[in-house]
This record gives sequence, C-alpha cells and structure tokens, in this order.
Amino acid sequence: MAKLLKGKDVVEALNAKLSKEVEELKAKGVEPTLGILRVGERPDDLSYERGALKRCEQVGVQVKVVALPEDVSESEFFDTLDKLNNDITIHGILMFRPLPKHIDGERARKLLTADKDVDGCTDLSLAGVFTNTELGFAPCTAEAAMEILKYYNVSLSGKKAAVIGRSLVIGRPVAMMLMHENATVTICHTRTVDVPAITKEADIVVVASGQMESVGADYLRAGQTVIDVGISWNEEKNKLCGDVKFDEVESIVDAITPVPGGVGGVTTSILVRHVVEAATRSFSKNS
Repeated sequence: MAKLLKGKDVVEALNAKLSKEVEELKAKGVEPTLGILRVGERPDDLSYERGALKRCEQVGVQVKVVALPEDVSESEFFDTLDKLNNDITIHGILMFRPLPKHIDGERARKLLTADKDVDGCTDLSLAGVFTNTELGFAPCTAEAAMEILKYYNVSLSGKKAAVIGRSLVIGRPVAMMLMHENATVTICHTRTVDVPAITKEADIVVVASGQMESVGADYLRAGQTVIDVGISWNEEKNKLCGDVKFDEVESIVDAITPVPGGVGGVTTSILVRHVVEAATRSFSKNS
C-alpha cells in the first residue's frame, strides 16, 4: 500500500504559519485582503470561491467579492478590473477564467497587475517561475504540488521527474519549479512517443493530463512518488477521480496524493499565502 500524501496535513501546517503572519501584518496596520472578480455563476467558479472564502476566514484574510452578471459589457468588466488594480486596500486579485466569449480574456490577463496576480496567470508571474524570482506569483496548483513534496520530505535534488501535461497552469510551471530544486525533468504531452517508458524511469511523476484515469499500472513502477493533479466527476462510479487510476496503482507506487483530499485543498491555501505575501511586499515597498 502506498503512503497517502494527504493535503489536510499540509493545509494545517500552512494555516498555522499564515495565521501568525496575518497577525503580524495587522499589528502593523495592514489588513491582507483578497479581491475576487467573477463573471456569471459557473459551478466550478462558485465551488472554488467557497473554498477560498473558507480558507481566508480561517487565517484572518479579508475578502471582497465582485460578482458581475454573465452579460456584463466588456467596458464595465475592464473598468471593474482597473478599479481593483488601483485599490490600495486590495492586495491580491483572483480573476476567474475563462471569461465569457464577449470579453477579451487575453487582454484581461495582460491588464491584471502582476503584483496582485495571486493566481499566477500574467506573463510577468510566469516569467518569475522560469527565472525563479519574485515577479508576481506562481500558478497556485503548480506550487501546491511542490508544497506537498516539500512537506513530506520527498527528495528532489538529483532525482528524475516526469510531468504529464504542458499547460501554463500546471505542466510547464511545475516542471520549472522541479528543475529549480535540481531535479532532472522530462515533460510529456500528447505528441510524446511512449509516455509509459518515460514515466517508469522517473522517481517523481506529476500527472496533469486533464484526462480522467488516463494513467494506470503500465505507466508506473515500485519506488515512485506520484502527484495526481487531476480532478473530474466520474459519472459511472459516481465519485470524484483523478488523472491516475488510483485503485490500480496504489499497491505499486511508494506514495501518492489521493483525489479528493490531495492537491486541491492545498491549492486554495497557496492562493491565500500569495495574498499574505502580496500584502507583505506592499507594506515593505511603501514603508
């Protein structure tokens, strides 16, 4: 049986640290605040919003939710984003995407202030990931995967890592972050030939394919640590599942994140950590 790398323990450790940091900021007159910009009421957006509100409340971070109707005009949307960018009481902005088709999502991404980009979607934030510098913030899910590896003391230096998926949200940033920890990284994608041969050679496998239960026993071997980033609703099984066939591989690998209960909860805590970091940077810059 594999060791379960549960997100709950990671979240509790993060919450304890963040609560202390928030208290210290408040003692200096700083009220860390997250601004949430949401258009419409997509179920996945609302679910993530509820999680963010709960996590913020747990550590004392304030939240301002700006919910716009699905048919909001593009000009009103950008006026709202501009106000959040320039509101000195807002330290971080979570802008739910994708936006409705009548709103230019690429323009919105570029206009979001990188200093407040706590979800790591701007070009400057991504540049910070690649250069390993504090430019904006890393995508939360990618950083959550790294936080789990760190919490459970998974050795990375000199190890081989395989990442399945090359998106800018998870695949490419987590590959860079693994490389910064001196792992040797291979990124696998839809055009990669013989992915199982590559993943079997790795010590750490991060699965972010976006394809439910697409990675089974034929991709893995004993001794590996597996981070399953995926989460999908399996109608047939009537439950949430990851990108990995958990029941099939748990008896093979050394350690694995469960779904649910793994990366997802940690992702929300990383979002809140970014808000606290943004507030700290703002205070240092202006004091």
